[in-house]
Amino acid sequence: MTVTIRPIEERDYATLILLFQEFACFEKLPEKMTNSVEKMLAEKEFLTGLVALNPENEILGYVTYFFGYYTWIGKSLYMDDLYVRPDFRGAGVGTKLIKEVIAFAKAENCKKLRWQVSEWNQPAIDFYKSLGANVDAVESNCDLVF
Repeated sequence: MTVTIRPIEERDYATLILLFQEFACFEKLPEKMTNSVEKMLAEKEFLTGLVALNPENEILGYVTYFFGYYTWIGKSLYMDDLYVRPDFRGAGVGTKLIKEVIAFAKAENCKKLRWQVSEWNQPAIDFYKSLGANVDAVESNCDLVF
């Protein structure tokens, strides 16, 4: 399958909202997804990422990320979401997306790329380990939602 990777654009927002909802359901947390196209438009300077497209320009998956500064290591990139639609998993879409993010982080002189994975998602854990990632259980999420 031919897959094209490009930056997220405003024209993608309506489709991305649907994919965000799919991802929230996959994570068994649909009630946590409160984003909207309106919020995305108002906050577009903070939305950075990539989409994977097939030759018909259908979005097969996406990845979002942002820069962070970790006091122990310095400038880094945080990958917030990596999601591929179920019908396209196992076809290399996720690999293409994450490899683009890794290349971007290296080109930007980041010291590391960080992300989370649910402890129950063994296929994702195995995938990330195959890329050389260290998956540990040292820290837990702390969220203060406003």
